[in-house]
Amino acid sequence: METWFIALVSLCIIFLIRAIFSSLTTTNKTTATLPPGPPHIPIITSILWLRKSSSQLEPFIKTLHTKYGPIITLKISYRPSIFISDHTLAHHALVQNSAIFSDRPRALPTAKIISSNQHNISSAFYGATWRALRRNLASEMLHPSKIKSFSEIRKWVLHTLINRLKTASELETADYIKVMPHFNYAMFCLLVFMCFGERVNDEKISDIERVQRTILLSVNKFNIINFWPKVTRILFCKRWEELLKLRKDQEDVLLPLIRARKQVKESRLNNVNPVVSYVDTLLELELPDEKRKLSEDEMVSLCSEFLNAGIDTTSTALQWIMANLVKYPDVQGRLVDEIREVMGRDGNGEKVEVKEEDLQKLLYLKCVVLEGLRRHPPGHNVLPHAVTEDVLFNGYLVPKNGTVNFMVAEMGWDPRVWEDPMEFKPERFLKDETFDITGSKEIKMMPFGVGRRICPGYNLALLHLEYFVANLVWNFDWKVPEGGHVDLSEKQEFTVVMKNPLQVRISPRI
Repeated sequence: METWFIALVSLCIIFLIRAIFSSLTTTNKTTATLPPGPPHIPIITSILWLRKSSSQLEPFIKTLHTKYGPIITLKISYRPSIFISDHTLAHHALVQNSAIFSDRPRALPTAKIISSNQHNISSAFYGATWRALRRNLASEMLHPSKIKSFSEIRKWVLHTLINRLKTASELETADYIKVMPHFNYAMFCLLVFMCFGERVNDEKISDIERVQRTILLSVNKFNIINFWPKVTRILFCKRWEELLKLRKDQEDVLLPLIRARKQVKESRLNNVNPVVSYVDTLLELELPDEKRKLSEDEMVSLCSEFLNAGIDTTSTALQWIMANLVKYPDVQGRLVDEIREVMGRDGNGEKVEVKEEDLQKLLYLKCVVLEGLRRHPPGHNVLPHAVTEDVLFNGYLVPKNGTVNFMVAEMGWDPRVWEDPMEFKPERFLKDETFDITGSKEIKMMPFGVGRRICPGYNLALLHLEYFVANLVWNFDWKVPEGGHVDLSEKQEFTVVMKNPLQVRISPRI
């Protein structure tokens, strides 16, 4: 034990000397400095930051912005992390200088395992591979005509969700129901079909949900391995083995679905079903730089990314929106009145479903969804960006080896942009008819990011939220349980979720 301890201390001293020397030589090379931030002690402060979750870091970073300004630096790992909270600076970086700020940082060891060495859309370097992967998703899955091809499965999932909620609410012992498990189940059914092209049974849905959520909720647990990986991978070898086992479990669940779809495609049996799944597109895709098809490991990473992007974020946003509709019954009532007016005007007052073509007429519904995303963005930061070269930005050095983080929640809650920013007021969007969620001209909020790295599925996400919110309030009256209340406290999981999940009483509206 003493030998091990002496070796570790010796390595720490060597690393400390190298870090100080590196810092001194970097300072001599350039007159530009990193954005301001708290004092940094090599190794020690990095370990302290890595032990904290995102939810623990966020209020501290907000305090630093108050002290140092809208652009600050933290040295969380061996690379500097820059945090930007000002919407004007974000627009200057991500829109006006999008080519420079569109790269991703080099993946840390644990992230390389999950992303197949950065062979997915969210983590790929800015270049030919990223363009090929994103273009495939955008044109083959997210084109309006392709989105429309999944309308029947959305309708089936909606009816399944309504029946599950109705059954749960009718139980004699049910004073209230917890809605999040039902939302998660519905989104898994929908996205699994879009990904693999088939409806799977509840057991398979449970398996997929288990492996996906286990990895998502375990990310922070493996952070320590990313600090000085040559050493920590040995010191924390059991944790490293645990990560590899989680990845193996994920492959064991997803690969049979990928292989089954490949067999269907090769046998041409899918001619019976004209719907093109995400896996179908991946089987045809060729990486331009490497002149090869995707490996099975890479397809697992891309399918996992597709599921996570469409399930966890959407079900989280859906719960936040419904929570506010329960908390503010006048907003719920106004939304129901709008739906009733549109349905009645179309002569369909008796129909149960608000169809997708009805959504474009529901302006207040769009305001409710946008306000939910502004007030409760599922992610309080976009995925880290990186610059392709050292850049002088707002008078500070943004280094090529750093990460650039944009504070989504702070921008959406900025009192200089939004009146009473912490209040839930959908009406604010009725006054802003030119509001653009892509932020191309001006950033007021950016729940999907902006610029070249904007989430390619933002239109699909808005469709799903509008479709399910409209039909949930059209079919049920949502109320607080007797003696209960809606708690909007937050906690960090993969997304920022309700600390106390929504509990409601629902009754048929029609």
